[in-house]
Amino acid sequence: MLARLSTQKQEGESSVDRRITIGLVDELLDGARSGCGVRRDEALTLFQEAPLSALQEAAGAVREKGKGKTISFSKKVFIPLTTLCRDYCGYCTFRKDPEQPGAHFMTPDEVLALAEQGRRAGCKEALFSLGDQPERIFPEAKEFLRQQGYSRTLDYLAAMCELVLEKTGLLPHANPGLMDGAALERLKDSNASVGLMLENVSPRLMREGLPHAKAPDKVPSLRLRAMEEAGKRSIAFTTGILIGIGETAEERIDSLLAIRDLHEKYGHIQEVIVQNFRVKSDIPMAGHPEPTLEDMLRTIAVARLILGRNMNVQAPPNLSYGDFPRLLEAGINDWGGISPVTKDFINPEAAWPQIALLQSETEARGFSLRERLALYPEFISRQGFLSARVSEKVSKLAAASGFAR
Repeated sequence: MLARLSTQKQEGESSVDRRITIGLVDELLDGARSGCGVRRDEALTLFQEAPLSALQEAAGAVREKGKGKTISFSKKVFIPLTTLCRDYCGYCTFRKDPEQPGAHFMTPDEVLALAEQGRRAGCKEALFSLGDQPERIFPEAKEFLRQQGYSRTLDYLAAMCELVLEKTGLLPHANPGLMDGAALERLKDSNASVGLMLENVSPRLMREGLPHAKAPDKVPSLRLRAMEEAGKRSIAFTTGILIGIGETAEERIDSLLAIRDLHEKYGHIQEVIVQNFRVKSDIPMAGHPEPTLEDMLRTIAVARLILGRNMNVQAPPNLSYGDFPRLLEAGINDWGGISPVTKDFINPEAAWPQIALLQSETEARGFSLRERLALYPEFISRQGFLSARVSEKVSKLAAASGFAR
């Protein structure tokens, strides 16, 4: 009898706790629908306790307040300037050592030929991706740069961005890893926007056996400093988080809050990407579990609630394979760059969806698909964000709405 009464008491207390939690979650969701952002404790409670459907409904309502029913994408050509990189991240298949198959530094002729191919296919963005500071550890990289007349990969990148801008009219978007103030100053002269994935703000992930243990350029404070330097220079900036690499829920949310804090200070973050880790056979993390679709949807929804109604929130459609239309349910308003010319060199196993399929799936869910430039519409008319030479090219590509002509 005593055992039965004790069990009934515990079940009663458990029932009360559940009702309290449900009431708190409902209250937090009501507050979040304003689109003004949520606090750390609120975000963590919603991430861990809110039913997925309710969380997505709130995120969708916030998106609609700021973005309406428009979902955007950018038609780009992907230019992998160099696969050499001094970092050894546990999840990366892009980077190479000089002796490995696929190790390469693109020449100016190769860069221009690929950019021109993109221009002919209707692309308007030239996305430059490359390894981080390979000249710091590889004599081969230093020698290639010397032959081209440069000492740093960042300076060579800036020259290639200038070449593509002037010769093709495509808008460069450079994504080179860590950048100092001098590099950002020069990149601003030829880039419509610049990017650096924060990935995660936790230095714990740099411990032995974790994904950033052998990646000196993934020190969170250094990446945050680069993002801040871009803000000081009024450079439209793309960043984001990478989920499923061993981070905790708290670390994931803290990363989103760090991005929000920088944007509130400088107003320069044009988009935040939520990217999911995908297993590849030739990486150290080949046996690491991938985040589930529900985990991805929860993270996107909480990102929308943290970042608010005006932020552009993106998730790569190719990394969710056939489930990509479901990302719309979680509050994104952008599909990112889609290339009709080049594969995703960072995730070569994941093909881009055809733009026609992207459009049909987007419209089937009540949205309209709009092509944007490398620079989001709201940044085009902002004073100080574009150099004169980039502004001239943007004016030829942008409609009155700020989207692509």
